[in-house]
Amino acid sequence: MLRSKIHMATVTESNIAYEGSITIDEAILKEAGMLPYEQVMISNVNNGERFETYIIAGKKNSGEICLNGPTARKGVVGDKVIIFCYNYFDDSEMKDFKPKIVHVNAKNRIVRKK
Repeated sequence: MLRSKIHMATVTESNIAYEGSITIDEAILKEAGMLPYEQVMISNVNNGERFETYIIAGKKNSGEICLNGPTARKGVVGDKVIIFCYNYFDDSEMKDFKPKIVHVNAKNRIVRKK
């Protein structure tokens, strides 16, 4: 099940010279309930690429969304991405569960939370 989502984030950097991952502003991570080193699925709205990697926490309130290492080949600065985090739940946990959805603007500032 979807546990949380960061909706329509803007890629601010693409760093091929890093070993891998996606760097996400720590404030956005906290609101979305995502953790450093957690696996995420990323969908690039601009080119249709979908890929998995893990999270690195970026500087709080920086607006940073950086594709690192091989993921840098999946998008460029300015691309819009949706970042999904999934979790396994048993039936009793799913009954009333609602995922955290964080919407950000073009500067990766939180504009709405569900």
